[in-house]
Amino acid sequence: MEILSVRSSPSFLFKRNQDNSNYYSELEEQIGTKTKASASFQIDETNANAPDFSAISPSELRLYARQSFDAGAIDQDTYAAISEPLPMRTIDPSGNILDLSDVTDATSFNFRDYYKDQLQIATSIGDPQTVERLNSVVSFLDV
Repeated sequence: MEILSVRSSPSFLFKRNQDNSNYYSELEEQIGTKTKASASFQIDETNANAPDFSAISPSELRLYARQSFDAGAIDQDTYAAISEPLPMRTIDPSGNILDLSDVTDATSFNFRDYYKDQLQIATSIGDPQTVERLNSVVSFLDV
């Protein structure tokens, strides 16, 4: 009885010869090495599968952003900006201080309006790097 490693491949590790060629063809049929692997991860590009970013938890947003990053829909800077935790306090475009300390990983939050407000503030301050980063985040959330 011959014992083969699961990781072994008949085409790379073993020299095929006359006495074991039938065995290897049977092995290939059992393992299914001739079939192509199907894509196990795919993001549908339609808006029907996009979550509601006006009522989504931070953990769900990070998960969706990670899937979009893995699929190549967003770049690393956009993913990093979305993955950053929310500050405890921030200001809105009117200058009012907003307390965000009660927003947890499971709390629904309006990220669409939050990032639009932060973009408006960054634009009024004149910070081009932050504006560029927030523009990419807002365009991702306005899907």
